[in-house]
Amino acid sequence: MSASTTPPANVPATAPAPGERPGPLAGPPSAQLPVLAEVVRSGFTEGNHRGSVVVLGPDGGVEWSLGEVAAPVYPRSSNKPMQAAAVLHAGLELSGERLALAAASHSGEPFHLELVRTMLAEHGLTEDDLGCPPDLPLDREEADRFLAAGSRPSRTAMNCSGKHTAMLAACRVSGWSGADYLDPGHPLQTLVRERIEAAAGEPVAHTGTDGCGAPLMAISLTGLARAFRSFVLAEPGTPERRVADAMRAHPEYVAGTRREDTRLMRGVPGALAKVGAEAVQAVALPDGRALAIKIDDGGLRALGPVLARTLARMGVESPALAEMGDAPLLGGGRRVGEIRATF
Repeated sequence: MSASTTPPANVPATAPAPGERPGPLAGPPSAQLPVLAEVVRSGFTEGNHRGSVVVLGPDGGVEWSLGEVAAPVYPRSSNKPMQAAAVLHAGLELSGERLALAAASHSGEPFHLELVRTMLAEHGLTEDDLGCPPDLPLDREEADRFLAAGSRPSRTAMNCSGKHTAMLAACRVSGWSGADYLDPGHPLQTLVRERIEAAAGEPVAHTGTDGCGAPLMAISLTGLARAFRSFVLAEPGTPERRVADAMRAHPEYVAGTRREDTRLMRGVPGALAKVGAEAVQAVALPDGRALAIKIDDGGLRALGPVLARTLARMGVESPALAEMGDAPLLGGGRRVGEIRATF
């Protein structure tokens, strides 16, 4: 199915007022989206995952697509590189691991939590200043260790704590209020919106609230791919390129030691990758090619196989693809099937 070239109509520009029902975001019914992955157990197809994929060529044009790639979606944490660029534009000086952590959905490993605490202290902040909710580490193994050590859910353990720390620090250096830094009308969030729109080459279609409490700005999958492409092709030294370079140099701080974004950025030289909740993924390659994916039902289990197949169709060769593309189904503790891409 080809992507529509007609911008969606009747899309509200901001979140509805409390108690007001939001207007629908335009887009096709799920049943009209193509099947991107099938769930095959014991030789029997027991389910499907539908969604959309867009691939941009080196010139930035759409090379191929499946599903609806012009309607707005919430990129969720795939917007984090643009949010990290905004704190640099606000005057905050970050580099290396600190900048990678500002764009992270970290796993909550000890080195993540230690650096979050260090960054808070460097800017005269405490965990109580963070606007993200208390949580356990995102990584299951880390969460088990965290609880076994007697720790309780905390704001620093929440996977977005690096982003929130950077946002608060940017408010400090810019002289902005920190108490309302998550308000969509706050100067920092206005700057985030400007950076998203500049990178995506399109206006933000809708503003809601992300799981961490930060404003969540909707753009199309094509716009998301364009944004990632713009970061890897930005001039060295610009905030956008600095974010891309920090993420690629320190992928374990962007995700974690057992995460797909880390494997991809380590396994495909020059790749910039960031996953988002509800099965969103964006990737840009150093030659200007880029992709964005949305699994419609939010099934993260389908994302690896779909991402691996998309990259393979783009001619990318890496052992990391085989690892990402392998999504086994178990029965009685042994492999009895898999989730596999269908295109």
